Amino acid sequence: MSVPLALLGLLEREPSHGYDLKRDYDTLFSRGKPLPFGQVYSTLGRLARDGKVIAGQSEPGDGPDRKRYAITSVGREEVEAWLAEPVAAEPYLHTVLFTKTVLALMLGRDAAAYLDAQRATHLRRMRELTEVKRTGNLVDALLADHGLFRLEADLRWIDVTQARLGALAAAVRDR
Repeated sequence: MSVPLALLGLLEREPSHGYDLKRDYDTLFSRGKPLPFGQVYSTLGRLARDGKVIAGQSEPGDGPDRKRYAITSVGREEVEAWLAEPVAAEPYLHTVLFTKTVLALMLGRDAAAYLDAQRATHLRRMRELTEVKRTGNLVDALLADHGLFRLEADLRWIDVTQARLGALAAAVRDR
C-alpha cells in the first residue's frame, strides 16, 4: 500500500485535516495496522513540499490548531496515473514458504511436518477471515475474500509439493 498515494486519493475526494485522513485511512485500508499520526503528518509535509497538496491556514479547534489539506493539480495527476497503472502480477517466484521447504529438505529436516504445520496455520487464518466475512461490512468481506483466495492457492501448492517431496528432495540434494 502506498500511503502517500492513498492520502492523495482521500484528499481528492475532499480537503481534510490530518486527523480525518488518518481515521479514513484506518477505516478503509489499515485492517489491524493503524497508520501512526506521525506518519500521516510527515507524509503530508512531503506531499506539500513536492507541490502535491497545499496546507491551509491553521484553524482553531478543541485541541491544537489544525490545518486543512487540499490536493493540487499535480497531486490529482499522480493519483490518476497511479490508479491507471496495473499492480504487478503476483506471485513472484520467490516465497518464504518455498524457501523453508527447500531448506528443510536440504538440511535433512522433516519438510512434510513443516508443510503440515503451515497448512494448519493457513486453515486457522481462513477460519478467522471467514468470520470477518460473516460479520463485517462489504469492505471487510472483500478484503477477507482476497486473503482467502491467496490462502487457498497456498494450500493447493502445499498439497502438490507434499505429493512431490521425494522428487524435490532428490533435486535439491544434487545441488
